[in-house]
Amino acid sequence: MAEFKRKLYKRGSSFETTVPMPILMFLDIKKKHNVVFSYDEEANKWYIKFEEIK
Repeated sequence: MAEFKRKLYKRGSSFETTVPMPILMFLDIKKKHNVVFSYDEEANKWYIKFEEIK
């Protein structure tokens, strides 16, 4: 299993982080995508999914 840790940093009045390139390796980065973060309360886990913008 791969594990990535990213720093959470303050930017203005919000907090930001970046998506590491190894996670993006299967995306066609020439196309635009939305990054969707989903939280599963029962499992207490976050999931990331990518949707191509058409």
